[in-house]
Amino acid sequence: MNILNSTIKIKSSKKRLGRGIGSGKGKTSGRGVKGQKSRSGVAIKSFEGGQMPLYRRLPKRGFNPIKKIKIAKINLDQLQTFVEKKRINPSNQINLESLKKNKIINKSYSKFKILANGNLNTKIDIEADFSSISAKEKIEKLGGTIKIKTLK
Repeated sequence: MNILNSTIKIKSSKKRLGRGIGSGKGKTSGRGVKGQKSRSGVAIKSFEGGQMPLYRRLPKRGFNPIKKIKIAKINLDQLQTFVEKKRINPSNQINLESLKKNKIINKSYSKFKILANGNLNTKIDIEADFSSISAKEKIEKLGGTIKIKTLK
């Protein structure tokens, strides 16, 4: 059937409420009589007529630890850009304190991890809490050293 040429109305017009008893939706406009729902501007959110609401029927999930350790993740290409912009001195040892001092890592982080994304061109000396194996290989291939702190 071709919709463009059809004589059938595709979208029916909205029923006009409160236009007299003869209209079929006059007087109370289909809201019934009295009560909270008959008033304007009332929406009873998540109320299911006395039935136990969905948010209370479902179990609680997960746990948010109070002392969660935030770990900053730094890729090798990020370190290379910081060296090129002279925000990191490659001759000094790079550790958490130096990264915080240079405002590369936010002070809320308590540990950081070196990841191997990208390439590193300069020889650097790093002291990190964690490191990926491939990142360690890339750093040592250039003649740099990476020292992993022992867990306490």
